[in-house]
Amino acid sequence: MTKNTSSPGFATQCLHAGTPPEAQTGARQTPIFQTTSYVFKNQEHAAKLFGLKELGFIYSRLTNPTISALEERLAALEGGAGATATASGHAAQLMVFSALLQPDCEIIAAKRLYGGTINQLSTTFPRCYGWRTIFVDDRDPANIAAAITDKTRAIFIESIANPGGGVTDIAAIAAIAKKAGVPLIVDNTMATPYLCRPIEFGADIVIHSTTKFISGNGTSTGGVVIDSGKFDWAGEGDRYPALAKPDAGYHGLEFHQTFGEMAMTFHGHAVGLRDLGVNQQPFNAFLTLLGLETLGLRMDRHVQNAQAVAEHLAKHPAVRAVDYAGLPTAPDHDLAKKYTPKGPGAVFTFRLKGGYDAGVSFVDRVQLLSHVANIGDSRSLVIHPASTTHSQLAPEDREASGAGAEVVRLSVGLEDIADIIADIDQALT
Repeated sequence: MTKNTSSPGFATQCLHAGTPPEAQTGARQTPIFQTTSYVFKNQEHAAKLFGLKELGFIYSRLTNPTISALEERLAALEGGAGATATASGHAAQLMVFSALLQPDCEIIAAKRLYGGTINQLSTTFPRCYGWRTIFVDDRDPANIAAAITDKTRAIFIESIANPGGGVTDIAAIAAIAKKAGVPLIVDNTMATPYLCRPIEFGADIVIHSTTKFISGNGTSTGGVVIDSGKFDWAGEGDRYPALAKPDAGYHGLEFHQTFGEMAMTFHGHAVGLRDLGVNQQPFNAFLTLLGLETLGLRMDRHVQNAQAVAEHLAKHPAVRAVDYAGLPTAPDHDLAKKYTPKGPGAVFTFRLKGGYDAGVSFVDRVQLLSHVANIGDSRSLVIHPASTTHSQLAPEDREASGAGAEVVRLSVGLEDIADIIADIDQALT
């Protein structure tokens, strides 16, 4: 990028960050480096790469030029020090927690989370890795402070909760995490860095399912871990040995001492991707880079449409309540103005007076809206969480996560607003 006296704007970074013209050919669009491996200059060059003494490309499970371009762009957009792209959002969560936790350690997590994440944290992690998760009502940050113990290694929240659309008080929870000496991890999938940049409010690590709004076109699964570079891994005693103690796999190299603010990013590539094998694919990274080019434009339209749909539903006789922070009556409306001043995203829920059966009936009757298990597409999407994404949870846990029996989740797309509302009305009639 051409050097400037001021930082590039968001739209400029969406188009240029991490993607200068390709050096050899001058190609303006980032090429798809669809290769498994790379030829070394000589044995000494190979040894330096494998020993982390020189930067370069070894094998596409670890690094790939197309994926590296995506990582640089996402780190720039979130204001982070570095990023590691993964195969999915769940892969990003697995990778970051594997760097922070050992058996018998704990995660404190918000109850308001995506159902698949709740299942990963509550079922798979303790069974496979011995990591326990304490779920708390994050609407009162004091609940998080009260749950911290000497086994706590991370606090995990969503900036905008999925499915309910509630906005989280990031700064208040970040202050609690800092006092406790543990990192705050924020899933920013629902907001994207266009609507909210959690690092600016004290988050240490940001993750995304790039499958959603980042890509925006419903074509490519992916995830990313973005490190702020601000957490002192070595300053917390023996809590984070993977980052602060000698690594036997690299002849005693200490990631924090060697790489400083890039410790988590280097560890993600050199250990996380190497050992877990959760790397993103070059073609998916290419499609995600294309989606990022219009992120700001898309999110403006998403929010505009979502606000109109929420206001319409709030007046509909078949609707009991609308959980959208953009409405002045929403309990977290003030938080939305603080953390998402451009609008609190395009995913929210509404509650039908007819209960569970009404929710199931609604998703069966829509015609324009697509009934799929995804959010963040350019098309409007709908699902009934209690019978699908959150069906594995107990009824009380579904309610706590914002996925009660009568709840329908909308991901409002980019269609003409009159057509979206017309389809919703015919399905409710």
